[in-house]
Amino acid sequence: MPGLLVLMGSGETSPTMVEIHRAAARTLRAGARAVLLDTPYAFQENRADISARARGYFAQSVGLDVEVGSAIAGADWVFSGPGSPTYALDRWAASGLAGDLRARIRAREGVTVLASAAACTAGLATVPVYEIYKVGAEPHWREGLDLLEPLGLRAVLIPHFDNAEGGTHDTRYCYLGERRLSRMERELPPGTAVLGLDEHTALVIDLESESVRVAGRGGLTVRLPGSHTVLPTGTRTSLDELRRLAEGRAGTPVPPPPADPRLGAPAEVTLEESIRSCEELFKTAADRPDLVAAAQAVLDLEAEIVKWAADTEEDAGGVEQARELMRLLIARLGELAQTATRRAEGLPALVEPLVELRAELRGKGCYDVADALREAMARGGVSVEDTPTGPRWSALS
Repeated sequence: MPGLLVLMGSGETSPTMVEIHRAAARTLRAGARAVLLDTPYAFQENRADISARARGYFAQSVGLDVEVGSAIAGADWVFSGPGSPTYALDRWAASGLAGDLRARIRAREGVTVLASAAACTAGLATVPVYEIYKVGAEPHWREGLDLLEPLGLRAVLIPHFDNAEGGTHDTRYCYLGERRLSRMERELPPGTAVLGLDEHTALVIDLESESVRVAGRGGLTVRLPGSHTVLPTGTRTSLDELRRLAEGRAGTPVPPPPADPRLGAPAEVTLEESIRSCEELFKTAADRPDLVAAAQAVLDLEAEIVKWAADTEEDAGGVEQARELMRLLIARLGELAQTATRRAEGLPALVEPLVELRAELRGKGCYDVADALREAMARGGVSVEDTPTGPRWSALS
């Protein structure tokens, strides 16, 4: 079975990375043993919930039956993701699992997928992001697993490289920003490169053929003092060329092929982009007004919430933001129904899509949202009653 090392910048259990996971899973033998290492987030009270969502994601989207464990001997596929890099490092060093992971890469066997916090541990040094960004510790490095050393790469790996959550302050480079990263780079051993992985992006290294590709939405940045090279998504090259780039020698990575206009835009869309799209569709429909289209926009948003529910990144917060928006849009639907009630004409065409939306939400178990919609319609002058034959509505006098 060919060996693969897959490093992900973020989005490891989101829809954006499904195809990358599937491609890696296709290299596995039938009945392969798949292990999820929960160490990076094992200190969290909701560790069981995170593991359950991750297992559901891999089962439903990738077709992998994954066990949660702390030992990887005999595992064909190993995955670890969000949490604290330093917490994971301490536990893996104490248990001997750090050596097991290094031996796994050195033997070039099996599929090893490290994402977000776990990916941060892959180089010769690790960014202690919790301690620096959230606790206020002075910028410093922690010793890493150095899984890249057997591949001839003297480098550190920084996920979330293009993060932009800060808005008014610089959160690139895994929340370090340029000022702190520049300072920390001067403390690295001479000849060490920074490999920066953008969010929703993967670096896939075939350990047998030594081929390398960049997949996902962003790119891989090879950063050295005074220079940097960006390998965009779609880039295919060799491990030897990546070594040359990391050593500051001229490399010749193969650029991605030009986009085929017949194929349209890439399918990978982030939750933030989906939220903005649904909100814009709703606003357009409300301005007409078109309650059928407005209700459809709410349904589309609800579908995105379901699709992204397995995302295990604790710092994302996007699903709750989407739920808040859905409640806001449902309240707006109630206002539109109130306007329609005052006009009286065309009321069935305006109210019935809302009743259908409420029934669909109840069918999916979203009772709190369905109740919020019913209350919004009541404020708008429309009463909805559940009967054995289905919901029935009437205009309040």
